Amino acid sequence: MIATTPPGQARWSSRAAFVLAATGSAVGLGNLWRFPTEAGMNGGGAFVFFYILFVALIAAPLLLSETLIGRHGQRSTIASAAYLARQSGASPAWSALAIVGLIANTLILTFYGVVAGWVLYFVYTSGADLLGAIVGGQPLAGAYATESVDHIRTLMPNLFANPVLLVGLQFLFMAATTLIVARGVKGGIEAAAVWLMPAFFILLLAITVYAAITGDFGAALTFLFTPDFERALQPGVLSAALGQAFFSLSLGGGAMIAYGAYASRDTNLGSTSGIIAFADSGVAIIAGLAIFPIVFSVGLEPNAGPTLMFQTLPAAFHAMPGGALVGFLFFVLAFFAALTSSVSLLEISVAWVTEKFRMSRFNAAMLMGILVFLIGLLSALSFNLLADQRPIPFVPGFENANWFDAIDGMTSRLFLPLSGLITAIFIGWFADRKLVNAETGLSGPVLVMWRFLIAWVCPLAVAAILVIGLFPGLLG
Repeated sequence: MIATTPPGQARWSSRAAFVLAATGSAVGLGNLWRFPTEAGMNGGGAFVFFYILFVALIAAPLLLSETLIGRHGQRSTIASAAYLARQSGASPAWSALAIVGLIANTLILTFYGVVAGWVLYFVYTSGADLLGAIVGGQPLAGAYATESVDHIRTLMPNLFANPVLLVGLQFLFMAATTLIVARGVKGGIEAAAVWLMPAFFILLLAITVYAAITGDFGAALTFLFTPDFERALQPGVLSAALGQAFFSLSLGGGAMIAYGAYASRDTNLGSTSGIIAFADSGVAIIAGLAIFPIVFSVGLEPNAGPTLMFQTLPAAFHAMPGGALVGFLFFVLAFFAALTSSVSLLEISVAWVTEKFRMSRFNAAMLMGILVFLIGLLSALSFNLLADQRPIPFVPGFENANWFDAIDGMTSRLFLPLSGLITAIFIGWFADRKLVNAETGLSGPVLVMWRFLIAWVCPLAVAAILVIGLFPGLLG
């Protein structure tokens, strides 16, 4: 059975463009914020060991599965999944994997834009601080050199207390995301990835070199690459590593299905998916090597949790030579990562609206961008005007969750794992075997191993993520 290409279907200009765009989708704040946070809270080396193992055995096979669905269908995520199901003689109801994913990623973008607004805030404050240092003839001063550490730690609480500023930053970020997607695949998404991703990698490597020279690089290496296997066997560490491997590659939401739809027929999806998984994991680990030497060098703790990026690091940059410049570059790096990921999140719904309602890409992007922004107001105002609201107190584990935490928790614990589970079962058991095998570009023992992983290992692992997420009390 040969897939037909819809007339006017957009294409990446090259395999390299596809890799950059897909890597940009995967590499986001999850690499710079969530990975160091999870590693810091879960024992460092123990977490990293299982994270790498789970990327190889679970995340990469699922990544290939999603891209082949998109490349075979060459339509929106929902239409591509339904198309493959029909050609396999299975029920089009399997497109539920993409429906759940579309809902999930649209909701994720509503609060992701809020977090990206925080990044913009620190781009501005660190940039103003750097400019002040240059004007004052101290370009190598520490970050926020004229302020106390206690004042630096109040930057985030002060931002949270200002609803107008929070919403304004969210609007600016969503406007940038919407305009890129509105420009199309080649003129917008690909162009952004081709420029932003090389700049991202250069900045990340530069900051890592800085951290190695000025920070405690030895302590960071020991922390990240010396596993304590007694700690590693604790259920919390295993579940955290498994969840990070799954979420780091933007799996379960349909982003890779959407980007796979623009891949040419001569692109080897097996090797390309491997490159994307390797690049994403490499960025996460390098981010750890950039952040933890700085944290250790000034005597701060690595287990600061979600405040690591927005409170601990600014305080660390304050105490380091050249911290004003490096702090600014770090938050520019985070902005690039946030933008390339948000573009892929919005593209999923825009492609579907364009196809379903025969709407122009520009109008579809504007419509979805505005919708996402308006829903995102609930998350933006969760830290001030709506701080007392608890939208789902009847759901176990969400009794005290505000709008931000509720949307974040439901998407990460329920929607994304559910979509990933349906994908693994569909590709492993119900999709036409010959058709799927041909799309992968794999052969021999590698193909046999992938089929075993996607049919047996991935469903069990993703089901575990789903159960643990919904019933965290099972871990004790």
